[in-house]
Amino acid sequence: MDIGVIDVEHLEGTVENIIFQNAGNGFVVFKLKPSNENSPVAVVGSMLSPLVGEQLELTGEWVEHARFGRQFKIVNYKKIAPSSVKGIERFLASGAIKGIGAAMAARLVKQFGIDTLEIIGQKSHRLLEVEGIGKKKATAIHKAYSEQSEMHEVMLFLEMNGVTGAYAGKIFAKYGFRAIEVLQGNPYKLAQEVRGIGFRTADQIAMSLGLERNHDERLTAGIDFALLQISQAGHCCVPEDILVKEAAKLLLVEAGEVALHVSALIAGNMLCVEDFHGMNLIYPRYLYYAEKRVAERLLLLKDRAKPAPNEDFEGIVAIWEGQSGITLAEAQHEAVLSSLMHGVLVLTGGPGTGKTTVVRGMLAVLEAQGFKILLGAPTGRAAKRLSEATDREAMTVHRLLESTGGAEEGAPLFMRNEDQPLEADVVIIDEVSMMDISLMNSLLEAIPDGCRVILVGDVDQLPAVGPGSVLKDIIRSATVPVVRLTEVFRQAGESMIVMNAHQINRGMLPDFRSIDFQFVQINDSDAVAQAVVELCRDQLPTEGFNVSYDVQVLAPMHRLVCGVENLNKLLQEALNPETDGKAAIVGANQILREGDKIMQMKNNYTKGVYNGDIGFITGIDHGRVAVRYPEQDVIYERGEVEELHLAYAMSVHKSQGSEYPVVIMPLISGHHIMLQRNLLYTAVTRAKQRVILLGSKAALNTALSNDRTKRRYSLLAERLVGEEL
Repeated sequence: MDIGVIDVEHLEGTVENIIFQNAGNGFVVFKLKPSNENSPVAVVGSMLSPLVGEQLELTGEWVEHARFGRQFKIVNYKKIAPSSVKGIERFLASGAIKGIGAAMAARLVKQFGIDTLEIIGQKSHRLLEVEGIGKKKATAIHKAYSEQSEMHEVMLFLEMNGVTGAYAGKIFAKYGFRAIEVLQGNPYKLAQEVRGIGFRTADQIAMSLGLERNHDERLTAGIDFALLQISQAGHCCVPEDILVKEAAKLLLVEAGEVALHVSALIAGNMLCVEDFHGMNLIYPRYLYYAEKRVAERLLLLKDRAKPAPNEDFEGIVAIWEGQSGITLAEAQHEAVLSSLMHGVLVLTGGPGTGKTTVVRGMLAVLEAQGFKILLGAPTGRAAKRLSEATDREAMTVHRLLESTGGAEEGAPLFMRNEDQPLEADVVIIDEVSMMDISLMNSLLEAIPDGCRVILVGDVDQLPAVGPGSVLKDIIRSATVPVVRLTEVFRQAGESMIVMNAHQINRGMLPDFRSIDFQFVQINDSDAVAQAVVELCRDQLPTEGFNVSYDVQVLAPMHRLVCGVENLNKLLQEALNPETDGKAAIVGANQILREGDKIMQMKNNYTKGVYNGDIGFITGIDHGRVAVRYPEQDVIYERGEVEELHLAYAMSVHKSQGSEYPVVIMPLISGHHIMLQRNLLYTAVTRAKQRVILLGSKAALNTALSNDRTKRRYSLLAERLVGEEL
């Protein structure tokens, strides 16, 4: 964003209308009518979203935006009570006070004039003098006005203590009139009890209030936050010394003080801990119980399968082979046979090894035995692929479990659980490598005793974004039957993608001699980014590809020239540029336009759209955005738009469970931190017809040679083995 500073000024005026607001970070764009000017001006910045008709005193600077022109950028602001009768009427008519609309505002101002706000706040009994206001209505208006005044007090308190007033609404909604008392008593309660407010914000308030750096409440909150960060990095638990080190760095206190406090929390049963060969491993509470329950449930289910009516398993499989005209390879035959024999079964294998054929065979032989089967996958796109491959309904695990959208200790709430289990004899889940320990726990809790569980996935792909390495740990434990498909079934003339994926998995250089698997050597990052744009805008469309639907750009990282964020901006400009009459909406870090390809970035259970779902913007009107997904059309209100991100390019992690005709991937040395073999393997296996890699040979070789997948701390395998902890 090209912004040049022009001047530093004060500005006072009345809010005309709100153009954009982000409830998450407080960023707001609105029109203000200055007291000494006729024309409204654009104002941008972070603050508690103002109300139409409110009067503001702003301190800031005039800036020139490359696209939106002259704007006033807020540095500080102050809300002031309307000082004129007209201003008071407009403020009340804006809906600022619940129960007062335009007509009522006019009657109030006609009755009380300049004293209207004082009457509402201090002498509410006089409201009975106004036509249409009875005792009940007068009380409600007074209460609503008092709450708004209290909200402004909370906002002022926050800003005096260095925190944006954008958080005031959330805090006031949680604590009401007790808000300031709670903030002064223990600001760290915010991090535990108010969604969207974390440790850093609470700590800023605490430091401003003069709390000592080594205060017990601060140490406890900092240790909890360090544990949360560790789980977000994929770990279920962490050695005590690493937790101490991370918390000390976060809190800027001596590691010795943190170590003593951690010991005290352990002694008081405030932290969940396991002694593993003399090493203390510390867990967030919800992950500790999730890991224990997953192990317990898997061990129980594997021995309690409802028996098949016909015990001639070999005969059942032979009949299906004969009817379908398929002759299974040895490992495939073992897998279909095992589905009849075991309560829990893992099927793993790379592309081209026949997992789909095996799953179809399993479905056929299990259905022939009268078993009721449910199919699921972690994402909507993976579920759709499973449904297409089997000609049967498949749904996301969240839908399977009937998610209610609530949350408790880091996990969603589901209607299906141990008290109301799934109605099934067999549950088959695909793409299990994407499932973290929390989701697996929720699934297994909803599996009834006697039901079979078949877990299908490619263990060589990237692990789940969330904590744990569930599929890998189950296989590593060797406590449940595992069938590995290793033989690649490649037909004559078939794409090189499958063969090259296995080459990559072995750390060997792919074969680039065919058009369906290309490597374009470009050593300059800017040139790589430009080549990606040219492929999508010029070359691939001439070859008959619909770039919006057939082509996906995958990047190892979000940052840098060839990262997800910059590539999205370049591709949006190339594929869906700004034109007259095309509606757009401005977010904090992006512009969304009608026609843009977008991705849903978080689970929204109310709307039935989930993290990773891809759609297209079909309309933008007064801040509302209409999106067409494959299964439904969804309307986003102004405050929900931040759930959407451009999706011309996405991270490899976000692509898991999906397939695209063409995958384009930049490989540059600047992404060396993320260049790992399993990341390249995962990206390549997303493509059905063509892979195009662009970048340096050095970056490609880095990815091929780096097989050191980051260790995830977890004791699931040990719990399954029954190792004493």
